[in-house]
Amino acid sequence: MSPVIRPKRLAILGSTGSIGTQVLDLVRLFPERFQVCGLAAGRNAALLAAQVREFHPSWAALTVREEAESLRAAIRNDPAPQVSWGPEGLDHIAGLPEADLVVSALVGAVGLKPTLTAIRSGKTVALANKEPLVMAGALVLEEARRRGVAVLPVDSEHSAVFQVLQGQTKRDLKRIILTASGGPFRTWPAERMAGIAGPEALRHPTWKMGPKITVDSATLMNKGLEVMEARWLFDVPLERIAVVIHPQSIVHSLVEFQDGALLAQMGPPDMRLPIAYALSYPERLVLPQSGLDLTRLPGLTFLEPDLEKFPCLGLAWEAARAGGSLPIVLNAANEVAVAAFLQGALPFGGIPRIIRRMMDKHAIMTPQGLEEILAVDEETRFLTKELIRAEGR
Repeated sequence: MSPVIRPKRLAILGSTGSIGTQVLDLVRLFPERFQVCGLAAGRNAALLAAQVREFHPSWAALTVREEAESLRAAIRNDPAPQVSWGPEGLDHIAGLPEADLVVSALVGAVGLKPTLTAIRSGKTVALANKEPLVMAGALVLEEARRRGVAVLPVDSEHSAVFQVLQGQTKRDLKRIILTASGGPFRTWPAERMAGIAGPEALRHPTWKMGPKITVDSATLMNKGLEVMEARWLFDVPLERIAVVIHPQSIVHSLVEFQDGALLAQMGPPDMRLPIAYALSYPERLVLPQSGLDLTRLPGLTFLEPDLEKFPCLGLAWEAARAGGSLPIVLNAANEVAVAAFLQGALPFGGIPRIIRRMMDKHAIMTPQGLEEILAVDEETRFLTKELIRAEGR
C-alpha cells in the first residue's frame, strides 16, 4: 500500500498578480499536490475574494485597510478566512506556521520584509520578486544560509540557470548568460523612442506580465535587476554574468563551463514552467501543454544589447558594480519613475534620466541591516517624486 502524500501547503504573496494567478492555475491542475493556506495581495479585493471562495485559505491579507474591509464584506456569507492588512498582514501570511512553501510574487520593494519574514520562519521560498535581492541580496541570502532555508528561483532566466546547474560543480562554472527578449522597442530607431506612450510599452512581444515588469522589460531595466539577482542567487562575481538579446524567448538562459561547454535551458515562453519547477522541486510535474516543436522554430538569434538606446541596463550595471546603497537607489528611483510614466506624468525617456539624476545625487554608503536599507529606499522615493514634480512644473 503506497503512503498517503500530504499536499504541499502554499502561502502566496501577490496572489492577484501575473505570477500569483499562474501559481493558482497550477493548484487547480494539481489539487492533490498543493493546498492554499494563505493569500496576500495589493489592492485587488474583488479578485482576492474570488480566490478565497475557490481555494479556502485560512488567512488572507491586502496592503490597504479599505480594501481589506471590502474583502471582508465580499466574503461575509462564505466560510471566511481571517483577514489582515498592511505590512503586518503581509508578514503574517509570510510566516504562517502551517505553510510549507511561500511564493514571494509581490512587485517591488514591498516584498522585501515579508520575504525575510518567510525565511526567518524557516519556510522554503519560491522567489519571483527581484527587488529583495537587488536591495538586500547579502542580507537575504545570509539569513537563508543561517536558517537552512532554500530560495528557489521563479524568474524564467534564473530558473533556467538553476536547472542547468543541477548535478554540476560550482568550480566548473565559467559564466552565466542571461537572455532578454529586447522588449517591444528592440528594432525601433532611437529617435522614435522619445514619443513612446504607456500602451505601447505594455505590448510585450513574447511574455504576459504585469505593467511594472512589462515597462522594465521595455527599458531593459528588468535585465539589469536580474543581473543583480543572479549575482546573489548563484554567488558569482558580476564579471562572470553576461546579457544577450534573444528575441524568440526560447532559450531562457545559458551556463558556460570551464571546458567551453555551453548548456542552455529551452522551452516555450510560458511562466507556468518555471513556476511549476519551483513548486514541485526536486520533482517535475506533468504539465498539459505541449513542448517545443524544434522543426517549427523560425531560428534562434542572439545579439548584443544596445546600451545607448537602452540606458537603464547600463545604469543597473553601474549600480551593481558600485554596490553598497546604490542598487537600493536605482531600484527605488526606477519604481517611482515607472509609476509616473504609467500615469502619464513622465515620458519614456524620462525614466533613465530621473534614475541617472538620483544616482548622481546619492552618497554611497554601506547599510547596516534592514532598517537602514528601508531608510535609503524611503528617502529615495520621496526625493524622486519631488524631482518628477519639479520637472512637471
